[in-house]
Amino acid sequence: MLVCQSHDSGYDVCSRIAHPGDFVHYLLTYDLAPDYLERRGEFRDVHLKLAWEAQERGELILAGALAEPADRAVLVFDCPTAETVQLFAARDPYVINGLVRAFHVRQWNTVVGDMAGNPIRPD
Repeated sequence: MLVCQSHDSGYDVCSRIAHPGDFVHYLLTYDLAPDYLERRGEFRDVHLKLAWEAQERGELILAGALAEPADRAVLVFDCPTAETVQLFAARDPYVINGLVRAFHVRQWNTVVGDMAGNPIRPD
């Protein structure tokens, strides 16, 4: 559960209170265009703004491109439905401008870790 309070600065300060079953994780994977590294500079600020806004809302947990080769990117979301993830991709300038050849949204059934959606420990 994400709990937010307004702060004097005008921003909301959010904290996560975890309970088993609170988390539904989704992976958004991007298949990147061959010229992704050469072209991303033009769109990077808008892409990062979109990503940080999703993180501040408690939706996006981690994101980044894979290295050597930079042919894919992985974004981890924590949100109630896949629609949030699909809308993120639809608004992403990397997708809109062809830096992403295809994207895929998959629910990720997490079982290990403090944020696991369904923590399972051995007997």
